[in-house]
Amino acid sequence: MVRLNILVTGVGAIIGYGIINALRKTNRKLRIVGTDIYEDAVGRYFCDTFIPAKRADSIDYLDFLCDIITSHQIDLVFFGTEQEIYKVSDARRLLTDIVDRLVLNSKWAIGISKDKFKTYLFLRKHGFEAIRTRLDGSYSSLVSELGTPFLLKLRDSYASKGIVQIDCEDDYDYWKKKMGDSTMAQELIGDDENEYTCGVFVFGSAKCLPPFILRRTMNRDGATQKAVVENIPELASEIGRLVKIFKPIGPTNFQFRLHQGKYLLLEVNPRISSSTSIRTAFGYNEAELSIQYFLEHRDIRPPAIQYGSAIRYYADWINYEHSVDF
Repeated sequence: MVRLNILVTGVGAIIGYGIINALRKTNRKLRIVGTDIYEDAVGRYFCDTFIPAKRADSIDYLDFLCDIITSHQIDLVFFGTEQEIYKVSDARRLLTDIVDRLVLNSKWAIGISKDKFKTYLFLRKHGFEAIRTRLDGSYSSLVSELGTPFLLKLRDSYASKGIVQIDCEDDYDYWKKKMGDSTMAQELIGDDENEYTCGVFVFGSAKCLPPFILRRTMNRDGATQKAVVENIPELASEIGRLVKIFKPIGPTNFQFRLHQGKYLLLEVNPRISSSTSIRTAFGYNEAELSIQYFLEHRDIRPPAIQYGSAIRYYADWINYEHSVDF
């Protein structure tokens, strides 16, 4: 069996070490090189080699990435942070020698999903029912249109970060000033018990595997804490419609809430999401699918999925350095 050299970035965060978890379950011979901007990132202990990373917004990040790919003979790169995905996607024309080794979604899907207000307008343009959203307005006008409470979001927020619930005018004035101009107001729909994170693997011309649907509740960090595998044909159909207009490539995540009998899109994440380790446990291994598609250029077949539920919990990673006498 040929050994593959795989680079995973952002290994200190849940997406990064979730990707490593999925890679370790592929039954492949792998050497995993991990990077993170924090030298004490827990993911360093899950890699075969760890390298302290440059920040994605640094002037020498792209040189840093290319140097690792070359010096470690990397076959495929998985990005564990959105900041790196945006940086690399914008620089595709400068990375012609390595772009085929990157698990990277389509430039179009990354671009449109980066701005939540543009996503809203895009959905409306294509005839989708979208969550009522306004770019600006007084508190009273927003209440009249969106109801109360409503949400104030950063247009480039991700993983449920940069989102606050507005219950009164004082809250609105405070958070509007604190968050700056790049905000939008959005109707608060559904409830926490009917939220869904859906993974779909797309392999060109809007063809994709059946989506893997999790009904989930989130923790305070915006990641899935509890999840149940679901089979919802009407939601799968809605995802198929969205794939046709967003035209993603590879692993893509759609998030929904059920509201008045309809599944409304919360956001699109054109990447592997933080639920990837849970999906892997039920047979939907996005790392394996990515190796088959991006590296081996194989036909992608639907994996066998198991049904069940998952709960995330905290665990400890302990490093013993020396004994201490008490």
